[in-house]
Amino acid sequence: MKELQPEIKTAKRQAPRIKMRGKEMIIAREDMMRGLGTNSQEFMDGVLRQLANAVSPGRGADEEAINFGLAVIAGVEPKDELETMLAMQMVAVHMATMTFTRRLAHVETLDQQNSAERALNKLSRTFAMQLEALKRYRTGGEQKVVVQHVNVNEGGQAIVGTVDRGRG
Repeated sequence: MKELQPEIKTAKRQAPRIKMRGKEMIIAREDMMRGLGTNSQEFMDGVLRQLANAVSPGRGADEEAINFGLAVIAGVEPKDELETMLAMQMVAVHMATMTFTRRLAHVETLDQQNSAERALNKLSRTFAMQLEALKRYRTGGEQKVVVQHVNVNEGGQAIVGTVDRGRG
């Protein structure tokens, strides 16, 4: 019997990566700008600084955490700077969510539990709202609703859905 494998969505493009050499970030500029949905050197520099500050746990830039953030951004496949900024916020919220998930699993007092639970709840809702905002931005905020009225007489039948009539 064939085993069912879940379909995994993968990014269509390779995530840009950084390499740390001391305190200096080594990057492939064109790949990085393309991955961040921009043609602006200034935007790319700012994004990398902000991402490093947002995801690095200590004072120094954390190569692994930055590359994780860049991989998430690449998965969003930003088309422009606004989508990149929203993806960066989503990375930060996700990482904070995981931090509070861990804290909730290791609480020692009821106050710690309540605090971690509230933060986790707010962060989870924020992430869902960010995902919805990205969807609205990409579709131009348009929603399509089709309302049809059908009369069905007594003894009749109605079909809801698309009907494909075969030829012949």
